[in-house]
Amino acid sequence: MTDSEQMTKKRGWFGFLRRNKDQHPEPVPPETPPGPDVQPEPELPPDLPPDVPEPERPPEVTPEPDLPEPPEVPPEISPPMEPWAEGEGADSEIGQGSEKPKVEGGWFARLKSGLSKSSSRLTRGITDLFTKRKLDEAALEELEELLITADLGVATAARVTRRLAKNRFGKEVDAEEIKTALAEEISEILEPVALPLIVDRDCKPFVILVVGVNGSGKTTTIGKLARQYKDAGLSVTLAAGDTFRAAAVEQLKVWGQRTQCPVISRDTGADAAGLAFDALAEATKRGDDVLLIDTAGRLQNKSGLMAELQKVLRVIKKQNAAAPHAVLLVLDATVGQNAHSQVEVFRDMCEVTGLVVTKLDGTARGGVVVALAEKFGLPVHAIGVGESVDDLRPFSAQSFARSLVGLG
Repeated sequence: MTDSEQMTKKRGWFGFLRRNKDQHPEPVPPETPPGPDVQPEPELPPDLPPDVPEPERPPEVTPEPDLPEPPEVPPEISPPMEPWAEGEGADSEIGQGSEKPKVEGGWFARLKSGLSKSSSRLTRGITDLFTKRKLDEAALEELEELLITADLGVATAARVTRRLAKNRFGKEVDAEEIKTALAEEISEILEPVALPLIVDRDCKPFVILVVGVNGSGKTTTIGKLARQYKDAGLSVTLAAGDTFRAAAVEQLKVWGQRTQCPVISRDTGADAAGLAFDALAEATKRGDDVLLIDTAGRLQNKSGLMAELQKVLRVIKKQNAAAPHAVLLVLDATVGQNAHSQVEVFRDMCEVTGLVVTKLDGTARGGVVVALAEKFGLPVHAIGVGESVDDLRPFSAQSFARSLVGLG
C-alpha cells in the first residue's frame, strides 16, 4: 500500500467527501436579467398583511392650560335695523313661508283654506252619513262618533247631537242642514273665548311672556305679534329668553330686523331669568309699550324644566309686581288631544291668561280648538293658518265655526 493510499484510508469518509467536492464542483446557472415588463415586488413590513394599510397614529393633543372664569357678559342689545321687503330671504329663516303659494282673497278665504284639512275630514263624514236620511238613534250615534274622531271632544259631540235630536229627531235631514246646525253650535261654544289681546297703554312696558312646548311656534308667534304691534304704532322690545338654543336666538334677531325691534339676548346657556330681568329693566328705561319675552320649550311632564319657568316669573315680579301682564300659551294644533294636558299643566304652573293656536293649516285636528274652549274656557286670542305675518289673526268664533264645517 502506497503512502497516498494510506493517507486516504486514514482520512476516512469525510475526507473522501471533501475530495469529491473539490474534483466535481456544482454547476452555477448563469444570471438572467429581468425582462422589461417584470417589476420587482416591493418589500412589505414583516408584521402587516399585503392588503391592510398601516394605521395612522393619532395626533398628539396638548392639554389646554387652566384659565380663570371670564366675567359675566352683559346682555346683548341688537338695535333695530332697516326692515326687509316682503319676500326677501327672511322668510327662508322663518318657516320657509315663501315656498307656500299665497291664497288670494281676504282673511276668511285664508282661514277657510287653512282649515281645509279639518273641514274636508268632517264634511266628508257628514255627507256620507246624511243623504236624505232620517235622524234616528243610529244616525245620532254615528254623528257623535264622527265629531269625537274630529277632535271636537266628547262634551261638544254630545251637546250637538242633543240639540239636533231635540229639533229634528225623526225627520229627514241632509248634509247641509247638519253642517249649518253644527256651525251654529260651535259658534256658541267659541263666542265666550274669542277675546283679543288688548295692550294696556298705561303699562310701560306691557309684558307678554310666551310659553309652550318645543316646536309649537313660540318664536314665530312673537315675531308676528311684534310686526302687528309695530304697525299699530307701538314701540316693542323682544327678549330672546330661549337661551338653550342658539337657533332660537338667531331666529328672533331675524324677526327683530324685519320689524325694526331691538332684541335683548345673551350667550347660549345663560340664565333665562336673569335675561328676563335685564330685558324688563331696559324696556322700562326706554318707556317701551310692549315687551315680548320668548322662553325655552318645555315638556309639560318635566317638573324640573317647569320649575325654571316659574323662576322666570318670580324674577319678573320682583321688578314689577303686576308683570307679566299676559302669559300666552302657544299650542300646536297638530298634537290634537295632547293639547289638553299642555293647557292643564301650564295653566297651573305659570297662570296662563290666554291661548294662541298655530299650524291649523297643517292638520285635520282643527276641532281641538272647540274642545279646549268647552273644557277650559281660556281666551283664544289668535290662531295661525300659515307662515306669513298676515296668517296670524285675532280669533273669530263665527268665521272659525263656518270654515271648520266647510260652509262659505
